[in-house]
Amino acid sequence: MHAISRVPKLSLRGALRASAVSGTRAAARRSNVVAVRTLSTASAQSDRDTITRLLYSIGTKREVERYLRIFSSSSDASHPAKFAVIKVGGAVLDQVEELATNLSFLYRVGLYPVVLHGAGPQLNSIIESAGVIPDYIDGIRVTDAKTLQIARRVFLDENLKLVAALEKLGTRARPITSGVFSADYLDKDKYGLVGKITKVDKRPIEASIRAGALPILTSLAESDAGQILNVNADIAAGELAKELEPLKIVFLNEKGGLFHGITGEKLDVINLDEEYDELMKQPWVKYGTKLKLREFKELLDHLPRTSSVAVISVDSLQRELFTDSGAGTLIRRGYKLFRHKTIDSVGADRLRQVIHDRDPDVLSGEESVTGVLNSLKDTPYTIYGDEPLDVVAIVSHPEGEVPILTKLLASRNGVMNGIVDNVFNAIKKDHRRLFWTARADDENRAWHFERADGSFTRAGKSLFWYGVHDVHEVERIVKSIEEKGRIPRTYLPVGPSAPPHKANAASGIRSYSTMARRRVPGSSRGYATAAPSTEQKRLALIGARGYTGQALTTLLSEHPFLNLTHVSSRQLAGYPLTSYTKAPVNYSDLSVEDVQRMEKDGEVDAWVMALPNGVCKPFVDAIDRGAAERKDGKESVVVDLSADYRFEDGWTYGLPELYGRDAIRASKRISNPGCYATSSQLIVAPLLKYLKPDAWPTVFGVSGYSGAGTVTGPTDPDGRPTTVPKVTPESVHGGIRPYSLTDHIHEREAGRHLSRLLSASSVGTGMKLAFVPSVAPWFSGIISVLSMPLNQRITAREVRALYEEKYNGEKLVRIKNEVPTLPDVENQHGWTVGGFQVHSEGDRAVVVGGLDNLLKGAATQCLQNLNLALGYDEYAGIPVV
Repeated sequence: MHAISRVPKLSLRGALRASAVSGTRAAARRSNVVAVRTLSTASAQSDRDTITRLLYSIGTKREVERYLRIFSSSSDASHPAKFAVIKVGGAVLDQVEELATNLSFLYRVGLYPVVLHGAGPQLNSIIESAGVIPDYIDGIRVTDAKTLQIARRVFLDENLKLVAALEKLGTRARPITSGVFSADYLDKDKYGLVGKITKVDKRPIEASIRAGALPILTSLAESDAGQILNVNADIAAGELAKELEPLKIVFLNEKGGLFHGITGEKLDVINLDEEYDELMKQPWVKYGTKLKLREFKELLDHLPRTSSVAVISVDSLQRELFTDSGAGTLIRRGYKLFRHKTIDSVGADRLRQVIHDRDPDVLSGEESVTGVLNSLKDTPYTIYGDEPLDVVAIVSHPEGEVPILTKLLASRNGVMNGIVDNVFNAIKKDHRRLFWTARADDENRAWHFERADGSFTRAGKSLFWYGVHDVHEVERIVKSIEEKGRIPRTYLPVGPSAPPHKANAASGIRSYSTMARRRVPGSSRGYATAAPSTEQKRLALIGARGYTGQALTTLLSEHPFLNLTHVSSRQLAGYPLTSYTKAPVNYSDLSVEDVQRMEKDGEVDAWVMALPNGVCKPFVDAIDRGAAERKDGKESVVVDLSADYRFEDGWTYGLPELYGRDAIRASKRISNPGCYATSSQLIVAPLLKYLKPDAWPTVFGVSGYSGAGTVTGPTDPDGRPTTVPKVTPESVHGGIRPYSLTDHIHEREAGRHLSRLLSASSVGTGMKLAFVPSVAPWFSGIISVLSMPLNQRITAREVRALYEEKYNGEKLVRIKNEVPTLPDVENQHGWTVGGFQVHSEGDRAVVVGGLDNLLKGAATQCLQNLNLALGYDEYAGIPVV
């Protein structure tokens, strides 16, 4: 136990060096060959165990063991090179120790990748110093005799450096610099001594692996006449893969993946059958990116569907190979997904076989195949899957009831190639909320927790859900599910078992958890073209006269994909919207009937309600009616900036930094948090585990006068109505004016939603927050001062560390040591926090935070929510420093 717990602290390179030295000394102490062999075998097993434990630090134990099992079984004595082809870019050779360490890692767990390297940067450096200027035609290096002479020497030198680095770590490696690739001239007159591979001889490679050594290849080839020819290393790796048909083809480069040409975000997964045609039409896919995608598709079209390509950096090799989340860009053929409403559409016999072979309830004897199929007749359902049925999912969705994922049946190939994620993403596109179950002994149980917003586990069975964030709503749904028998009672938090609080006290099993789980970036892989989208979409803004509407239209002017097509204001109807510069837009006065018709006809993709509290319900109801009449079955996104729906269970509360992005991505109805409430929740959340029972945290907030809103002013010389502040700076006489000293709506709002972040044992009591607002004579900007009693002593340094941990990686959160002042927040798109102090007795923390009430407190946050719900990059159109 102690040895296992200490292993992750040992560095990978240190572990490999230690085992290499240990093996050498042990061998030196033995003269008897049999004894040495026995010791060597034991040492190898010890090494494998140690490295395997190290792997547990980058992924779950089940993930690691599953991939090790799959990779180990891919090769046998007759075909020893089926695991992976790893192509090493020339720039990566400059990290030879890191490369050798990661390859040794694989060697120590019994895996033998075929390694092929280039040496382009090294070759360029040497030939330029020799007075030869590199010449390229169509991206191919023109190779004359002098260049080839230098190239051969460089390839051999780099090959031996890598082999020596591996041997130094106790990893056997064999340099193979010839005898594998045969080639003809590609075009002798045009390119010189450049080859086109005609044949791959895998015998030297397989002989190396059978002898227990990693094969290390260069990309040099020979013609039938014995002439050495230069071959592009990427092409050589592809031809090698076609011959060996490995599970993985890995391209190591310094960038670590393929990247979106507009947003700069890494593409996690590209499913070629599903996405290739659309991807190649994207305006940012051009030049080298288009060529790479074409080459990858051509390569994978020649290989079994179990093969995949990964583009990663060398330091991410193990994470890519041994975790579901991966690390770089994964490219696979995949299959196009289907959605069918009947068993016959799938094929009754095919579906029956899948259920028979994979359904754990059928395999355990608790259900029969016939019983499963007959149960589908009880309610409307949709069957999701891919063409070969590597994954089959069945969702029951009676009208007016929560959808339930009744079956999720995946083959080994479906799990390994991420088809499960693709199918689940397709389900999420169709259903904004979902319940499902899993057994505690499910080897992919961690997968379920990563994709759920909440869960309940008892007696070895778990209930999961997403899209529902209020515990009372969960209870209501569970009661309905129980009454109608839609999920077996053994999965539900209902009798006759002991109440959850008593069961938990005895067993440590978790009860309800409606916390939105913060995702590790890249924890699940989706479509390259779905996240982020670059599709042009249309937005309508209802109520654009106020300061928030003006701030939002200014932001939309810079949005690359979202276009404002309608803006409604009764007072300004007919006048041009001057704050929006992408295209001419005039104010209109949209009626409820207009809104219903526009939604029915699909005229816009999203609506923003920028209306006073209590006004927008007729417009939302009109959108709902219009959506029900749409023939395409789609529904527009609605973001409400008022307080009307911030307490509604059916709406998603849009504060991405605290309550997660997935719920917003899946939602069509989003309530935008209030400005004070946003700052209050962000400032309190990191300290919640130190919340002292029955002692309310207090937030004192001061806002610029724009937060009070606007009223219609006198007309300008052209007769156009003007907007003036409801509270003027003169009215506060140079000071601040407290107001709504108790029961401010943002006090209730912040307390309600912070309650979701409390531990399960505290959920029932809820969260109370004391909030005292004041208005100040500046235009915009909120300063929030938190005073919070603590349940134990901590230091100011520890307080700051809590905020750094909570908001690590958040682009719109800035942490500083000093107390934030107005210039830190005014006209800024994020939230700033600082001034961390603890009372001398260590039992009360004081923290200062702030934001611009019109931006992160309203318009910027609205745009974050729109971007997420419409599939864009979250920060599209938002200036991020």
